[in-house]
Amino acid sequence: MATTNQGKLKEIKAALEGLPVRILSLKELNLNVDCPEEGKTFRQNAHAKSLFYSQLTDYLTLAEDSGLEVKALGKAPGVFSARFAAPEANDEKNIAKVLAQLRKVPPPERQARFICYLCLAKKGKIIKCVRGEVRGWITEEKRGGHGFGYDPIFFYRPFGCTFGEICVSKKNLVSHRGRALRQMRRFLEEFFGAAAKREAAP
Repeated sequence: MATTNQGKLKEIKAALEGLPVRILSLKELNLNVDCPEEGKTFRQNAHAKSLFYSQLTDYLTLAEDSGLEVKALGKAPGVFSARFAAPEANDEKNIAKVLAQLRKVPPPERQARFICYLCLAKKGKIIKCVRGEVRGWITEEKRGGHGFGYDPIFFYRPFGCTFGEICVSKKNLVSHRGRALRQMRRFLEEFFGAAAKREAAP
C-alpha cells in the first residue's frame, strides 16, 4: 500500500480484511523515496504513485489519492488537500484555512465533496483503477474527534452529523474511500480467484 498516511492505511486494511493478502506499507518495505505528486487530478496522482512504487517492488502495488473539493472555493483544496495551508501542514491548519476562506459563505452555499481514486499496478503496469465520491456540506466549526483530515467539518446530511462524529466503520459505509475500496475489493476477489484457478489447472 503506497501511503505514509496512517489513517488511510488503517481504513484500507479494514476494508480489505479477509482477502488472501498481507498488506505492507512503504515503511515496512523500507521504501523511503517520495513519488512526485505533480498531477492536476486525483486520478493522475494515484496513477503516477501506483506506477512509481510498483517498479520498486515485486508486489502488487495499491496507490490512492483523495481529497476535498469545496464548490465555493473553486473546487479547492483539491489535489492540495493534504498541504492546503502549507507544504508541511497538519489537519488542524488545513481545516482552519478552509473555514477562514468560507467565513462569509452562508450554509446553503457550502457544498463540498470528497473524491478518492485507487490504482492497482504491478511492475510498472496499471491493472485496475476505481473512483469513489461522497457529497456533503462544510460546517462553520469542527464537530467530533473521529476520523482524520477534513472529517470534523464535513457534514453528511443522511447521517445528520459530520464524519468526525461517527465511528470509522459507519463512515466507511458511505465515504469516498469506502466506496472505492468496495469496488477494488470486488476486483481483487475476482483477481485472486482467477489466479487460484490457473494454479489448480492441470
